[in-house]
Amino acid sequence: MTFELTDPFGDHGIRRVAAVTDEALAQLSVDDLLDELLERVRDLLKVDTAAVLLLDHSSQSLVATAAKGIEEEVRQGVRIPMRSGFAGRIAAERHPIILEHVDSTNVWNPLLWRKGIRSLLGVPMVTEGTVVGVLHVGTLSPRRFTDEDVKLLQLVATRAALATRARLSDADRAAAGTLQRSLLPYQLPTLPGLDVAARYVAGEGGVGGDWYDVFHLPSGALCLVVGDVIGRGLNAAVVMGRLRSDLRAYSLETEDPATLLAKLDRNVHHFGPDTLATVVCAVIEPSLDVMSISVAGHLPPIMVGPDDEASVLDLKTDLAIGAVPDQVRHSNRITFEPGSVLCLYTDGLVERRDEPIDERIELLRRTISADRAETVCASVMYQLVGNQHVPDDIALLSIRRLPR
Repeated sequence: MTFELTDPFGDHGIRRVAAVTDEALAQLSVDDLLDELLERVRDLLKVDTAAVLLLDHSSQSLVATAAKGIEEEVRQGVRIPMRSGFAGRIAAERHPIILEHVDSTNVWNPLLWRKGIRSLLGVPMVTEGTVVGVLHVGTLSPRRFTDEDVKLLQLVATRAALATRARLSDADRAAAGTLQRSLLPYQLPTLPGLDVAARYVAGEGGVGGDWYDVFHLPSGALCLVVGDVIGRGLNAAVVMGRLRSDLRAYSLETEDPATLLAKLDRNVHHFGPDTLATVVCAVIEPSLDVMSISVAGHLPPIMVGPDDEASVLDLKTDLAIGAVPDQVRHSNRITFEPGSVLCLYTDGLVERRDEPIDERIELLRRTISADRAETVCASVMYQLVGNQHVPDDIALLSIRRLPR
């Protein structure tokens, strides 16, 4: 059955709605909020069970998150594929469904009929046009749910979706920020003859997948990485952490940056086919005279020579990590003279909606000088960010070879 939710509530309905949307719920955590809502809904609708399943976008399945009267659904980690069974259909079709008889032919989760549930009413949890989950109630005896029951449950589901998404977004941002900070180097490694400095700034939309890394290789060379996972939030930060760790692991097998990125690309295509990331990887040889750079869809590095003349490096650039499998990747060998500075950065530094990116890169080129690495970072952030709110993450890494 499907329903059109157009009729307004009467006075009695409004009082019932107020019971599940009062201000006392506003301060609760996601778990406490859902528990309280389910308890109130179960009492208002005179039902035996109530449950919320939230959508896990990565697996496209509904995960049992809170339940009353059927708590084992949460304790046993029930997951329902989208479009499968009762809850999966509600999420996919985005409308309420009533089942007046419950059995294995119309529900995916065997707990429901093993529990003895005879009738079910479920509604989608939707906010800002996005399905975030399903709210369903059930009875142990046959029940004909009314249009008012449907409308009340749908309103509760909508309010719950809004509150849940806001709280989960806050939790995701906090978790992503913690993860990002834990993965960025606390202290940049030192190497005689080199001076290194870095910056990371989260964008307005919260933490994303930008990162920088600097680490020693077994030969004594120094590896420099700046990357940007496409996407935002906790998922991008998690992917970033995996790529960073994988790249470090591969550096124990090879010190050629093109081979490093080829191994990383193969890993992504096998284990994370939906991942897309741009990366620039540079390896400075122990002599410091030469570095090798491989670029995977990333913006070009900028180098300042000892004569204080800055230039955008004209390098052979390959496609982003995750774009096309088994592509040939290239290393560019660059002379690194004493007094020179190399600057690696992500697009959050130079991309602005109202300015051509070429002009921003030119501004960056003019800003970089053959100075201390920390001074370079400070000057770049002052000129290109200033007091602006940055729309996207920024990762910036500057490396100076000290003059003889």
